Amino acid sequence: MTSLISRNNLFDEFFRDFAPGFYVRPLHGDALPTPAQIRVDVKEDDGAYTVQAELPGVPKEDIQVSIDGAVVSLRAEVQQHDEKKDGEKVLRSERYYGSVARSFQLPMEVDAGKAKARYDNGVLTLSLPKKLEGRTQRLAIE
Repeated sequence: MTSLISRNNLFDEFFRDFAPGFYVRPLHGDALPTPAQIRVDVKEDDGAYTVQAELPGVPKEDIQVSIDGAVVSLRAEVQQHDEKKDGEKVLRSERYYGSVARSFQLPMEVDAGKAKARYDNGVLTLSLPKKLEGRTQRLAIE
């Protein structure tokens, strides 16, 4: 029972179906996305991890990535700049503002000094080389 319908959503759906376009409720800002809503893909090869995170609408200056051993933390801040003109009334604004963060742990430590980040079209791509020093190595028996 994870998807419960709130009272407001039930009435919104009713009025939307009953008279589409008629019912417009004033609203300023929707709720922030939950940490689980930062969609992340993690891929691994022999020497590195590749992480892709969806952060649409966030300027790259407002994205912070921190690496602590095997823990990667993402933080994004969204600011809404309202411009109100004389005689204008906002009926609905679905943009949100605030910050959202997400952390996850990788199987091996990351070499933070060699890590790289790229942000393009709302997708943050991290290249995280594995820290191979200090790793136990298996010897071949002759």
